[in-house]
Amino acid sequence: WNEIIELFRAGMPLRKHRCRFKSYERCFKASEAVDCLHELLGSTKTLAQKFPPSSPLKSYPKKSSCGKEVIKFPDWNETKAGSSQEHIPVKSVATNSEMWYKRHSIAIGEVPACKLVFRRELTQTNVEEIWKSMTLSRLQKVLGLDSLNEVLDTKLVNSKHIVQNVYNVNKQGIVTLEDKSRPSCSDMKQPTYSGFEKDVFKTIADYFGQMKEPLLTFHFFDIFVSVLGLLQKPSKAVEALQISCLLLPPENRKRLQLLVRMMARISLNQDLPPLSESVRTRTLMVQVFSRCILCSKDEIDLDELLAAKLVSFLMDNYQEILSVPSALKSSIEDHVVHLQRVQIKHAGADSAAALPPPSFCHQITTGEFEYQRATGSQEPLAALLEEIVMNKEISVKDKKKKLKQKSYPEVYRVRFPSPETEAMLFPEKTKQKPPILMWALRKPFQPFHRTRSFR
Repeated sequence: WNEIIELFRAGMPLRKHRCRFKSYERCFKASEAVDCLHELLGSTKTLAQKFPPSSPLKSYPKKSSCGKEVIKFPDWNETKAGSSQEHIPVKSVATNSEMWYKRHSIAIGEVPACKLVFRRELTQTNVEEIWKSMTLSRLQKVLGLDSLNEVLDTKLVNSKHIVQNVYNVNKQGIVTLEDKSRPSCSDMKQPTYSGFEKDVFKTIADYFGQMKEPLLTFHFFDIFVSVLGLLQKPSKAVEALQISCLLLPPENRKRLQLLVRMMARISLNQDLPPLSESVRTRTLMVQVFSRCILCSKDEIDLDELLAAKLVSFLMDNYQEILSVPSALKSSIEDHVVHLQRVQIKHAGADSAAALPPPSFCHQITTGEFEYQRATGSQEPLAALLEEIVMNKEISVKDKKKKLKQKSYPEVYRVRFPSPETEAMLFPEKTKQKPPILMWALRKPFQPFHRTRSFR
């Protein structure tokens, strides 16, 4: 066959042809290819002369006068007299027989029956939950904990924050906030007076010092403190801090990136004048900004030591820690693509086996289930009612329309148990009587007199 292909490519004439109002150079038609191949096969003298023992073709006993043999299909059911063991007649195998299945399985192997499984389309909420689940699983594995419940409340982790911290970043890797316009400082002239650096440093320190909550937030205090036990293994500590910083709100993550980068650059800048006469620049940075980055709700002296230790490690490895972990990102993206891809499921396989198991779920009691079923629909309504009540931009008239007192009387009664509480929100306006005109009192009342109509 390879020789036929070579001879066909070498002997096929190529010329110019026209097709559909276009001309093509060095090509051929299908009919010309059939004629050329037919002529090539006819010129082969040894065609159909060598038959293997199990060939479906055999030579006709009568030789033609032109010197070419005539080929016919043999009858496999025909039995010859005196046939020996060497020439056993071949039986025809039906496609639905057991022998055909046996030969088929020997030729290509046992292939079980299979079917296509079309995955449902994942919504943005599904993708965000996958990011949250796999991120927390990876963090738990890096920390070497059996459960994250001791150091982290997973309900407080917002999946939208993780996705935004991963994808909404600029070229420098800093988080970009939505609907936040950054002021342009290109036209501002930089002052050059003596002591300018100290004034800027004091302004930045005052800005971060007046925050009510640290950048790493009170909710994630325990998870960041648990990372301090991995500082002896820098690679593990860097990966744990990478994942932990993804859980932060985007605003806090951006401020943390800018602050730590500024602290590291100031500490390494030898041309900058000293900001303090008694303390080194690096020590000053840690002392001033450690409580702005990490602290607990309870004022404990031990927190300052833990925060200083963590901030020092952040300054040394801020480029790796505050970047997006590429390994985690690629693994989650591959998992999402795998869930969206059409898969082949073999017969007998469990269709639900390939689905990812639910993460961070625990069984609840019957009483909790009944309570959630009874109050689950009322809590969002109560939150919506409270939001309408506290909204100062809505007028009193519009508030009364949106409260829907008749639609949900139970929720309304819980929020306003008495008329006094309702009166505090909706005070009744006193109707002012119109002033009496003095000229109306001076003139006596004149009765109406019917007048005649003149036609």
